[in-house]
Amino acid sequence: MKVMVIGSGGREHALVWKLKQSRKVDKIFCAPGNAGIAQIARCVNIQVERTRDLAAFAQRNKIQLTVVGPEVPLARGIVDEFKKKKLKIFGPDKKGAQLESSKIFSKEFMRKYNIPTVSFRIFSSAGEAIGFCKSVEFPVVVKADGLAAGKGVIIVKDLKEATEAIENIMVKAVFGKAGNRILIESFIKGQELSIMALTDGKTIIPMLPSQDHKTAYDGDKGPNTGGMGAYCPTDIATPEILKKIQEYVLEPTLKGLIKEGITYKGVIYAGLMLTADGPKVLEYNCRFGDPETQVILPLLRSDLCELMLSISNQKLESFGKLQWHKDYAACVVMASKGYPGNYQRGVRINGLPKKEENGCVVFHSGTSKNGDQWLTAGGRVLGVTGRNRDLKSALKNAYNMVNKIKFDGAQYRRDIGFRILRNNEREQ
Repeated sequence: MKVMVIGSGGREHALVWKLKQSRKVDKIFCAPGNAGIAQIARCVNIQVERTRDLAAFAQRNKIQLTVVGPEVPLARGIVDEFKKKKLKIFGPDKKGAQLESSKIFSKEFMRKYNIPTVSFRIFSSAGEAIGFCKSVEFPVVVKADGLAAGKGVIIVKDLKEATEAIENIMVKAVFGKAGNRILIESFIKGQELSIMALTDGKTIIPMLPSQDHKTAYDGDKGPNTGGMGAYCPTDIATPEILKKIQEYVLEPTLKGLIKEGITYKGVIYAGLMLTADGPKVLEYNCRFGDPETQVILPLLRSDLCELMLSISNQKLESFGKLQWHKDYAACVVMASKGYPGNYQRGVRINGLPKKEENGCVVFHSGTSKNGDQWLTAGGRVLGVTGRNRDLKSALKNAYNMVNKIKFDGAQYRRDIGFRILRNNEREQ
């Protein structure tokens, strides 16, 4: 069958890579894709925002399954557009995508259906928000309501930082209309955990737990990014914690969606904080995480295409249990100098492997090609994923490969998985 993946980053490369392994898949298209994806799929020059053009292409080329990678086309209603043309597509419709496209919608949804989260206040005026911050206990978290490429969440330590963040979002509109309204949340400490669950609107099944590293620099310092690395599975997600997440987060989320009249087919990603009072939801995403997908899919033994078709056909319950490799995977993101701020494109990349080697696969996030020369073409350039029997060995594989790949100004975190490795060392 013919399959199309929508998107152009490392997540989409991982999706294409995994779908290509399916016995059902004959040909894969990717719109718009990138130079790395072009090695294993046919890239189509249609940007993700052009939902009608993508639907027309799928219809014209008899695409039997389309998989949406990023949040923007989901928020714009690409699933609704495909449904009009009776085309199979993996992802939630526009109403379901509000779980991510509006943090205010998602917080009010959590409150309505008693899903554990942190306390919050909603503001439509910068003056009111700043006034509120004069009476809070710092730190607090300032969040833009809409989509901001993973950068609309700012932890502020005092009134000066809070004022600057609020004015940047609401007055200077650094995130455009996404900052017309904001949330101010209590700051809570704990370990963050990513749970991606698959649902067909009737059944919900979690994938392996993973942990993302959002800040730019070692020690969880610096500005927030789209994600600088991840590992999977994570030992902080004990069977007891996973049971609580299923009972108090995933099941109530699905029941709430059903009560809201939303038939949600795709991924519900819960970004959680593990606290002394149990897991609390920080936010939802309505699609596969990036870079979490680059560590979860290499461990999935089940056929991804068959799994997605069962979700599209609302037959997830009959698919059976997900099958996993009993390994660990770790991803180190190599980014351009200056990311997540201004960065240079067109920098030569040397040392890229031609194929998977030494337990490593390199997923391309932002690359282009000029003849035989690889070049940088984005903030996050590569996701280097190592796999092995334990986390330490998986990380060693990833960092060995990172050290072979060279481009001027390459920046990456050298401490992926540091918290769990430190905990393991203490216990030994």
